[in-house]
Amino acid sequence: MSGVRLRVLSYNVHGLRDDRSALIGLVRELAPDVLIVQEAPRRFRWRQKCASLADDFGMVVAAGGMPSLGNLLLVSLRVRVHETWCLRYPLTPGRHLRGAAFARCSVPGGEVTVSGSHLATDPAERPDQAALWKEALSSVEGPLVAGGDLNEGPGGGAWRTVADGLIDTASHGGGATLTYPATLPRQRLDALFVSPDIGIERYEVVDNEAARRASDHLPVLAELALS
Repeated sequence: MSGVRLRVLSYNVHGLRDDRSALIGLVRELAPDVLIVQEAPRRFRWRQKCASLADDFGMVVAAGGMPSLGNLLLVSLRVRVHETWCLRYPLTPGRHLRGAAFARCSVPGGEVTVSGSHLATDPAERPDQAALWKEALSSVEGPLVAGGDLNEGPGGGAWRTVADGLIDTASHGGGATLTYPATLPRQRLDALFVSPDIGIERYEVVDNEAARRASDHLPVLAELALS
């Protein structure tokens, strides 16, 4: 498949509560151009913590952190960031405040907008969050990559809302898709979607010893081709 190559990794890092050395080694080995992070630092000293995490990975911060409630977009030096913005979902009293991060980027020969989100564990509020994220995704012009922890599988209404009109990268290759829990995956909560103008060359749920130590979720990797 022709096109400009882009390697994207989506990863719920569990608030960095697990084996950070394993996490750093794994991400550096996978060497993504774009890393979509869920449960990144979002509170006290979040700027320094996000910058430190990016540096550990050999990447730089593109967007997110506290403004998007823990959704963080990191990029390699190959990627140029042109515009960033964040979205916050309405707070349900007693629940966890959530949001989404966006970055309009380019690599030599191609452009893409990347977004990441982490939807609610509560099935009552998750559909509204999915609808708000989908509305924001639908307003993006040009190639689009959306990754996140949807906290439900492909049969759920929130998943279907986000996926509508996009291509699930797991449709390529037919390999393993379960991502949670990392030690013995039983559910598919994590996904990468792309607009139809992006080619999918490879899809993988990264499942090895380092991934099982690094977080309670397994990361999702996709090799993409920008037309």
